[in-house]
Amino acid sequence: MNKYPVITGPTASGKTTLAVRVAEELGGEIISADSRQIYTGMDLGTGKDLEEYRGVPYHMIDIAPAGYKYNLYEYLRDARSAFADIKSRGKIPVICGGTGMYLEALVKGTNLPEVPENPELRESLASKSLEELTRILAEMKTLHNTTDVDTVKRAIRAIEIQSYYQQHPEVVASTNPDVPDPDAVIIGVEIDRDARRNRISSRLRARIDAGMIEEVKRLLDSGIPAENLIYYGLEYKFITLHLTGHLTLKEMTDSLEIAIHQFAKRQMTWFRGMERRGFKIYWLPYDMGTDIFVEEVKKLLK
Repeated sequence: MNKYPVITGPTASGKTTLAVRVAEELGGEIISADSRQIYTGMDLGTGKDLEEYRGVPYHMIDIAPAGYKYNLYEYLRDARSAFADIKSRGKIPVICGGTGMYLEALVKGTNLPEVPENPELRESLASKSLEELTRILAEMKTLHNTTDVDTVKRAIRAIEIQSYYQQHPEVVASTNPDVPDPDAVIIGVEIDRDARRNRISSRLRARIDAGMIEEVKRLLDSGIPAENLIYYGLEYKFITLHLTGHLTLKEMTDSLEIAIHQFAKRQMTWFRGMERRGFKIYWLPYDMGTDIFVEEVKKLLK
């Protein structure tokens, strides 16, 4: 079988459980497309739920230390290596995750050249505000998300990368196809807004009860700077702000819940954008039953 499943959907849609069952049925292995499950020690906040894998081999989880800032270039390099390894052993890769940028780049075959540092450019940008840097970057490319401009440091790096691409268009153009991989069968786990909101809220309470605040405290106590955890957003941002005295427990919980709901909406916006960009996504209901879901995926792969 040359075709392989790509299972995605918004947070709290249950895609991991479904992907694991698909992998079990196909004798496959999971490649995570989640930008935060990469980091060790960040378990409850990223929803790794490793007990759900039930022995199914997985890749791209726990491969970098917390505090590190793993990027898209590194993800594509490492995920492609895992993909080739799985295929070489006669297994089927099952891609699963909700980080749209990672997933789309992987399925589209995007290749990013490693961009060297440009000290002169960095020096010329060092005195500029985040707002000024955002304007500069917006003039260079369409900003599909706010990740590149979360901080001054990230914005300068994004401008540095985009400048390199503009100066070396032949490198980028020669390695980046404009169409999705025809062997990738993308299945979206569809969940209605009310059900999604209820699952997000109940899951947040469960993870707080399970020790998510204590998890972030351990990361801070291990020496990871607060700003590095804030950089990861969502759970790590708001819990760190609580632990450093900037938010009360109630302020943290309320703000975090709103932020996760907003994040799920942004995920769906990305997936709809993928469809406009030529990606076919087969949407299957989150509550159709695991066995039926697996059978539908098998039909789509044929």
